[in-house]
Amino acid sequence: MTAADFQAVLPEFIIAALAMLGLLAGVYTGKDKTAPVILWATAAVFTVVALWIGFSGEGTSVAFGGMFIDDAFSRFSKVVILLSAAAILLMSENYMARRDLLRFEYPILVALATVGMMMMVSAGDLFALYMGLELQSLALYVIASLRRDSLKSTEAGLKYFILGALSSGLLLYGASLTYGYAGTTLFSGIILAVADEPSLGLVFGLVFITAGLAFKVSAAPFHMWTPDVYEGAPTPITAFFATAPKMAAMALLARVVYDAFGGIVSDWQQILAFLSVISMFLGGVAAIGQKNIKRLMAYSSIAHMGYALMGLAAGTVMGVQAMLVYMAIYVTMNVGTFAFILSMERDGRPVTDISALNQFSRRDPTRALAMLVLLFSLAGVPPLVGFFAKYAVLLAAVDANLAWLAIAGVIASVINAFYYLRIVYYMYFGEAVEPVDAASHPVLWGFLMVSAAAMVFGVVNLFGVDGFAATAAAALVN
Repeated sequence: MTAADFQAVLPEFIIAALAMLGLLAGVYTGKDKTAPVILWATAAVFTVVALWIGFSGEGTSVAFGGMFIDDAFSRFSKVVILLSAAAILLMSENYMARRDLLRFEYPILVALATVGMMMMVSAGDLFALYMGLELQSLALYVIASLRRDSLKSTEAGLKYFILGALSSGLLLYGASLTYGYAGTTLFSGIILAVADEPSLGLVFGLVFITAGLAFKVSAAPFHMWTPDVYEGAPTPITAFFATAPKMAAMALLARVVYDAFGGIVSDWQQILAFLSVISMFLGGVAAIGQKNIKRLMAYSSIAHMGYALMGLAAGTVMGVQAMLVYMAIYVTMNVGTFAFILSMERDGRPVTDISALNQFSRRDPTRALAMLVLLFSLAGVPPLVGFFAKYAVLLAAVDANLAWLAIAGVIASVINAFYYLRIVYYMYFGEAVEPVDAASHPVLWGFLMVSAAAMVFGVVNLFGVDGFAATAAAALVN
């Protein structure tokens, strides 16, 4: 490894070293007594590394013979991943500590999963892709079943593990086909192999790789694990699943289709458009009948991944830019929404039944208003930022002559709006029931308010995210 190679992977090395130090600190001290310190240290390092990557990174550098790519696209994705992971860690401390779930392994596993995600978005080779994907997945399998005394949590972890193994098998089979027909595992070599008329084996390789990655994105029809894992895992873990890993998987999918299969856009465009339509409609229709807010958010995430895939299916710089903007806004909305869900308690016990929010606005009008803003933004109601996220991907689809996909997106958006507005109806007009507690932890209250404010004031210039996304998209599609 040369100095230039080490410089490229320095952010990943720092976080991996932090995880190792945290492990040693937990083992040689009071174990779970050190958990809060490790958690705050991990969140602080995530934030510092995100700012460092965002402000100091420039240009494109390739390390380890093309296996690792450091460019504007990977840096944009890493900043979103790191900041969302830091936010979820801070939000989770009080919840986990009060339920005796704050073990020292928790922030360490989150750190290792985050290293895997950072590796994923910088992958320039099928081996590097698989290394990052499995590092992330193995850590997530464990934290999904962190609540060892809960049958639902154990079931969630087991389902995620079994279905994750299946998706990894699909991905590996696709990678082996791709290697067999392209003669290389490097993306830069694969794109040359598909430059002329691609062989049928390469197209099949693309299909299997896309199917494996669609599972990680939780796009329909590879979404089976999502509702059960979202419901069964502890709520902070669910919040983590709904944010950083989604950004990483979507960025990895973009990296694969553009860097490795960029010469056959028409082939993978059909696959992504199909996944987009199925996800938008299945997520919207299935969410309507949900009574558990965590399961509702699972189907919501499936629908939102459909919209992000719409931007990716466009096959243009504009489409990638729209996808990145959409994912950044989606992650921000989810951080605020889960801050609210984490604060839903009754006599110190977590509540996830949507009907428990009946007349909530009378008990805590400020939090109810913030949640209303987030729900309207998730539904894509103008003039909130969520509307501009959907408008960007719809515009990219129309610009790429996929007007039918944009029309399907608009129809699905109307369906999706129903279940968000139903929660608003409960909060303001529902029949009074045994109330959830009005008090909220200051950290959760802060993230809820900041996220809601961002949905309102971000309409001015999206806080510059659009410009950064344009630079990132140009770096990928060249």
